[in-house]
Amino acid sequence: MLDASEAHIELPAIPGKRYFTIGEVSELCAVKPHVLRYWEQEFPQLKPVKRRGNRRYYQRHDVLMIRQIRSLLYEQGYTIGGARGQLSGESAKQDTSQSHQLIKQLRMELEEVQQLLKR
Repeated sequence: MLDASEAHIELPAIPGKRYFTIGEVSELCAVKPHVLRYWEQEFPQLKPVKRRGNRRYYQRHDVLMIRQIRSLLYEQGYTIGGARGQLSGESAKQDTSQSHQLIKQLRMELEEVQQLLKR
């Protein structure tokens, strides 16, 4: 379990690429690879593409889902079952956590574009 200081760290922007390895997702979401593999078993919404040698390739929506799961478990204090219920229930469509995550991501990307334009 993460302590309070690790639960609320600022996550990095998600790069604009199509697929991410488990190591990249681990860094982007501040979650260890073995935890990601475990979450795949616990959350049916999390289904990375598997290719050669059973290697996992996550897409942008998977990374956002992992960040949402991380927020539910580490920041909001849900159990695995409670988080699963939040994601699969009707309230998942209205979940502000995912909206906040998307807004933060877009803001970081726009700030990067702004920095590029200033050069």
